[in-house]
Amino acid sequence: MKRKVYCYDFDGTITRKDTLLEFIKYTKGTSRFLQGFLLYSPLLILMKLHLYPNYKVKQKVFSYFFRGESIDAFNHQCRSFARDCADLLRESARTSLRKAIAEDATIFIVSASIDNWVAPFFKDSVVSDFNPTDLHILGTQIEVVDNKITGRFLSRNCYGQEKVNRIQQMLTAPRDEYHIIAYGDSRGDQEMLAYANQGYYKPFRR
Repeated sequence: MKRKVYCYDFDGTITRKDTLLEFIKYTKGTSRFLQGFLLYSPLLILMKLHLYPNYKVKQKVFSYFFRGESIDAFNHQCRSFARDCADLLRESARTSLRKAIAEDATIFIVSASIDNWVAPFFKDSVVSDFNPTDLHILGTQIEVVDNKITGRFLSRNCYGQEKVNRIQQMLTAPRDEYHIIAYGDSRGDQEMLAYANQGYYKPFRR
């Protein structure tokens, strides 16, 4: 029997909103949030016009808000964010995740968001009694030097073909030994949906 693998995009698929924006507002307040995005509005416009890479804008924005912070304090904020903002998760997505867990399937959360705040949603908020080792976060890793966040990213932007690359890195057997079910909601998920045996676009919005 083929091994079932569930691949979920995070922002907009499992969640109702972009968690980068929500995390900044949660940790820095609305005024600082607006100040930072006003500063980077020219680059954001170029990004929307596909004239400037998405990942470069994201790294600049992340660095502006979090460079120099203690990683311990940052991780504490991430856990608090997941606990206090658990209602960002769509209920139908929770149901799907519970089903995947009950099937003893492999679960990948494949996201361009930062691992540090994505992981606590699943360890603390989806269900209380599943083993987190059954679920893997394939997201963006941040660089930390001397316990401080440098503002740089260690991994490539997990978008488009990179999502497929990250999934393939995790699969140890030949592709035909897996039955892959994928869920996404944007242009950045299209390659992952096409790679899957079953791909679902915006599935949890009913």
